[in-house]
Amino acid sequence: MDVQLRTHTNLDGTQDLATAIDAYATQVMSEFRDGLTASGVGARVLAQAIEASEGVVVTAHGADGARLGYCVVVPFPDPLLGDRMPMVVALFTETDYRHRGLAAQMIASARRDLESRGHMELAARAGHNDDALISMGERWGFVRSWELMVRE
Repeated sequence: MDVQLRTHTNLDGTQDLATAIDAYATQVMSEFRDGLTASGVGARVLAQAIEASEGVVVTAHGADGARLGYCVVVPFPDPLLGDRMPMVVALFTETDYRHRGLAAQMIASARRDLESRGHMELAARAGHNDDALISMGERWGFVRSWELMVRE
């Protein structure tokens, strides 16, 4: 598979990516909340990822230049300690390119970039019943480090 990864260092030319992240966020959040629209979240998330040392935006492109996927990492603040850890908030691969290692390549690229800035940890989240996502994360070296409990 002929794929080029690109790490974005500014917001130039990311409007279509912001729109894609809006759609991604709406889809993801619809599983948890009814009626939530994510309009504008993409631009905010991209700005946060590009401006922070704990953030990174990686996109994957085919030989024709078409975007095949993206990985967005933003700072995740610990509310008690105030520490910030890089956290994957969006990871997407176009359907026709799934199960080929593209997401793993984007995660590896994001990790290398973050490690070069001194951030040795990378967090991600998965729903407690999302066994496929949890298994995928564990294959990439993620481990469960804490649980979030929610009372409805």
